[in-house]
Amino acid sequence: MRHGRKFNHLSRTADHRSAMLANMAISLIMHKRITTTVAKAKALKKYVEPLITKAKDDSTNSRRVVFSYLQDKNAINELFGTSKSKSEGKVSVAEKVGDRPGGYTRIIKLGARQGDAAQMCFIELVDFDENMAKTPKAAAKKTRRSRKPAAAETVPKAEETPKAEEVPATEAPATEAPAAE
Repeated sequence: MRHGRKFNHLSRTADHRSAMLANMAISLIMHKRITTTVAKAKALKKYVEPLITKAKDDSTNSRRVVFSYLQDKNAINELFGTSKSKSEGKVSVAEKVGDRPGGYTRIIKLGARQGDAAQMCFIELVDFDENMAKTPKAAAKKTRRSRKPAAAETVPKAEETPKAEEVPATEAPATEAPAAE
């Protein structure tokens, strides 16, 4: 039974689990996207999102708190940003997500792994995905009732075939053929 188990222990000891989550968080911050199992990705999401929220406030205390979790100066500099990275034009994670109230990561499922059929996924930082950021402009909604193609989509009509001349009803012949008896 799962009485009192508030999070997934991932079949590891506490030290192993914290070290693994710290390493995965460092990789996610540095590379912006990593591939892992769904269970580890969900555990990593709960681990890294409070750290990113803490990074929004660039103070000495928040840097120390995040460093106590990650233990990697390069990841801290990537997360908070430094004056050197700002002069090079790099944008830190905290600057990019500054106006976002939460939900800094996205999990995209990939399917089963070949060897052991474990469910695999991507976990990525939302604001750093170039494919999702460069979405085309929203096209006009096409329904059966209101399908109006844009000017660029119109195809020139083929020449209409001439129809046989129709005789108006007023000029129809007045005599009918006699019925054969």
